[in-house]
Amino acid sequence: MGDHVPVRCPVCRRAHTFASPVYPCACGAPLAPPLLQGAPAEPIRHRTWTDDWVTVRCPACGRQDQWPQPELGCPCGTVLRIPVRPVTATPETSEGAAAARRSTAASGAGGSFGGSGAGGAGGPGGPGSPDPGAFGSRDSRHSGPVDPAGDPGPSGPADGPAEDCPLSVPPRTEPAPRPAFRPVTIRTARDAVTTAALYLRWLGFREVVQPEERTTAGIDLRAQGLVAQVDPTTRPVTLRAVECLWLNGLNSSAASALFSLAGYSADARARADDLGVPLFVMDLTGVPEPVNGPAKDLRSTGA
Repeated sequence: MGDHVPVRCPVCRRAHTFASPVYPCACGAPLAPPLLQGAPAEPIRHRTWTDDWVTVRCPACGRQDQWPQPELGCPCGTVLRIPVRPVTATPETSEGAAAARRSTAASGAGGSFGGSGAGGAGGPGGPGSPDPGAFGSRDSRHSGPVDPAGDPGPSGPADGPAEDCPLSVPPRTEPAPRPAFRPVTIRTARDAVTTAALYLRWLGFREVVQPEERTTAGIDLRAQGLVAQVDPTTRPVTLRAVECLWLNGLNSSAASALFSLAGYSADARARADDLGVPLFVMDLTGVPEPVNGPAKDLRSTGA
């Protein structure tokens, strides 16, 4: 899990807790950009591709690579850049890294020992094994339990012992939740549109169409009962853009949704709340976050 730091938006003064996103390194180890404790977050007013990437060193293999700059979308519409500790800073001590590796190895070993220990404790002659006569015995030729008379009972999946079930997959008592959204790193404007299309499909919209060229009405995506616009510029979305998108949806008898990289102006947010237009803000990791009530409702209920 990545670092957690408190973040306060300098625009609306709202307090947040930000968790550094975790990505897999080329060596396979989970890696999160180390956050700079105590450093204030800065609003993003102008984007450059150089500032949107940071260098991170993997503590497992020592590899240095470029990772997306952590960002946080505040509900007020401001996108904040979270400072990252530079690679020239003093890394963790070797004792701490070694302790972390030993803890990880012990966790993995504990899982394998637990599986074999359950079988060993039940076998005759094993260390600490109980007297078979005290608890009955189990015939290895039958899968069912043994009654006091010594006859094997009826076999069936419901009568099997608990250790026969994989510990990592508990029985489900309720419907499976929606799978986690798989983001796509945003490097170009086209990537932003692709990410929004994937997110709409993840929400449950069907037949999401991405036109080859942006229409004059500003519609980047269409689905059954929905029109969507994606703004990949470095300027906050304006009131006029929200109203134009809503009118396009009204003419098409469809709902509307808007995705932005730079957030929204205050009057645009207020108008979107009045019209019921969901607003999402995206960072360069490709994870859309809702910034108003209609967007939160859409994410929780789906299409």
